[in-house]
Order: sequence, then C-alpha cells, then structure tokens
Amino acid sequence: MSERAAPFYCPYCGDENLVPLEAEGTWSCRDCVRSFRLSFLGVGAPQPVKEDPR
Repeated sequence: MSERAAPFYCPYCGDENLVPLEAEGTWSCRDCVRSFRLSFLGVGAPQPVKEDPR
C-alpha cells in the first residue's frame, strides 16, 4: 500500500513550509504556526437529501 499524498500548501496562509505531526493526517505550518488535519471523506458526488413527503 502506498503512502498518502502530502498537502502542497497551508489552507490558511498558502505557504509551503509544512511538516507532518505525529497523529495520522495532521500537519503543521511553520510560517503561520497553525495545525490542521486532512481526512478522506469518500468518492463520488454527494447525493441530494430527499424531503419527507408528509
């Protein structure tokens, strides 16, 4: 199994100075000093919610 892809830039400041943290999927930006987590939500387009026909 291959390793997960790393983010290319910080979602807050846009810089590329990122380091992985110990927890799975967490990253830290050395420039804006923020941490964030990446997670996979699924494949495909979201399905519309059907309204209750009452």
